[in-house]
Amino acid sequence: MGARLTALALLVSFALYTGWTMSIADQSLASFGLELMSRPDTAQVVIDLYLMAGLAGVWMVQDARSRGDSCFGVLPYLLLTLVFVSLGPLLYIVVKGSKRNGGKFDQQ
Repeated sequence: MGARLTALALLVSFALYTGWTMSIADQSLASFGLELMSRPDTAQVVIDLYLMAGLAGVWMVQDARSRGDSCFGVLPYLLLTLVFVSLGPLLYIVVKGSKRNGGKFDQQ
């Protein structure tokens, strides 16, 4: 249960911060991303971030399969991860749980 509460606190905090920064931004999210990719030093950070997002996506799909859930049920989390990176996995942990209990995740 502690991991879910931690994920919830991080999710709410980061979602509010993301919403606030997007509301005061001078450019769109897409143009900001393109600007980051225009320099090797910032591109490296973006690539690293999306490598971790890809690993999180693989984990979410494998977790859904181990639960017997449809992979289509993970699609909203994957789309959220594609756009906002950490918000997708954080929401997945909050909704689905994170503690292993005899091969099953705790649904508390």
